[in-house]
Amino acid sequence: MKSEFALALNQVMSERNLPRDIITEVLESALVQSYRKNANVMNSQNVAAKVDVDSGDMRIFVEKEIVDSVMDDRTEVTLPEARKDKPEAEVGDVVLIDVTAKDFGRIAAQNAKQMIVQKLREAERDFQFSQFAEREGEIVNGIITSVTPTSLVVNLGRAEGILLRKEWIPGEKYEPQQRVRSYVTEVKRSLRGPQILLSRSNKNMLRRLLEIEVPEIQKGQVEIKAIAREPGSRSKVAVAALQPGIDPVGACVGQRGARIQLIVNELKNEKIDVIEWNADPTVFITKALSPAKVLSVHPLPQAEGKDTKAATVVVPDDQLSLAIGREGQNARLAARLTLWHIDIKSITEALNDALAKLDGNAEMIAWVGPDVEQSAPAGRELLLRQRAVPTPLSADDGLMVKRIIDAVYGFEAAARAAAAGAAAPALPANQGAEAATARREARQAALAAIPREAFAMPIATLELSPRVMEHIQRAGALSVGQLMEYVSAATKACSPLSGSDPRR
Repeated sequence: MKSEFALALNQVMSERNLPRDIITEVLESALVQSYRKNANVMNSQNVAAKVDVDSGDMRIFVEKEIVDSVMDDRTEVTLPEARKDKPEAEVGDVVLIDVTAKDFGRIAAQNAKQMIVQKLREAERDFQFSQFAEREGEIVNGIITSVTPTSLVVNLGRAEGILLRKEWIPGEKYEPQQRVRSYVTEVKRSLRGPQILLSRSNKNMLRRLLEIEVPEIQKGQVEIKAIAREPGSRSKVAVAALQPGIDPVGACVGQRGARIQLIVNELKNEKIDVIEWNADPTVFITKALSPAKVLSVHPLPQAEGKDTKAATVVVPDDQLSLAIGREGQNARLAARLTLWHIDIKSITEALNDALAKLDGNAEMIAWVGPDVEQSAPAGRELLLRQRAVPTPLSADDGLMVKRIIDAVYGFEAAARAAAAGAAAPALPANQGAEAATARREARQAALAAIPREAFAMPIATLELSPRVMEHIQRAGALSVGQLMEYVSAATKACSPLSGSDPRR
């Protein structure tokens, strides 16, 4: 039959819910200290305890020296006594001797009770800390036990977490006994147990929710590249496929938006834009500014001594407010997502700047070619009309404006490259006129082969896939005729028998 002490140990194990090895270690340590105190054993003398939690059997072993005649039984033992535990022992050896008394269980229960309770509390705190330290960076479920103006206390089962007000989702209401999911930001040691700091506004909570709801992310088929979040309002997530044939955006959104809607509901209707990551910064910035449509993206030179990269983005006039967003939110999130400083300009503003730079700049005019130079007067007239009565641009006007803006930014980029030791932006004097004439003749030949009616047909009439449409519109082709012109120019440029102008 088990002793009372063994029954008490099993009850402690059940109540504390601690692992067997921790209970055993605590009891052995407490019994050693209790024996040292009662038997007046020196700290330099080795004392060990062995406890069998199942049977309740406890043993105390003390290190003693084997001598012929015992002077101090606390540190010495005779050879016959020593050979009971260690048959091969000899005089002069130091051995561990079992000194467990018959009534040791009762004595230990009385003398070591407080020590065991104290050590159990310490072990419980350490165990809780190790458990939650492993969950740092994960999502936990809990029940709110108290609400104050500055924080929430959340019952996590075996411990309590603190959700400070700065980590709340703005505008969210919390009530006692309400279930809440939170992100574990940090776990600290304290005298009262682990201090678990929680958050619902951390951007990594959105990351973990996506990993939970999207199997493709769990399997490593889709990767979350970046997250920009303004909790309670809007977030942008950039994802990329690590396996061919997988649509990363569709995987995260789910069929009819089922997956992303679960996350939106958890974050109290926070809007979440999921976009496809791209290694090309111009394409990535274009996608990051969605739902606004972007005409062109022009990277700017990086300031000396600064890590921040910058780009100018040109959008249609009617898309400017959408690109910037309410109180600048869309542009701000796009900048944080891409890690680029984004300067957004309307077509009218960008065209005005481009024409001002082009005016009287002989070097730039020679570089951009006669097509852009001849389009400048029409561009100025367009500016006057837009200032008088702002209207959406036609397909031809949009293409003309894009060519002027792209040419001016292209010259500036080439000039910067030349200043940095790259190829000069301007062609040699003896080749500039010939190259311009060749470009003009090639374009006229291409236009002659395209029916004029094609320029009045919008791209949408071709019923292409959204992905193909996006690439075509980004290139500036807004009509079927413009697309045919681009195809003709690209075909000629790729021919091994024809020259190609890198500035086109």
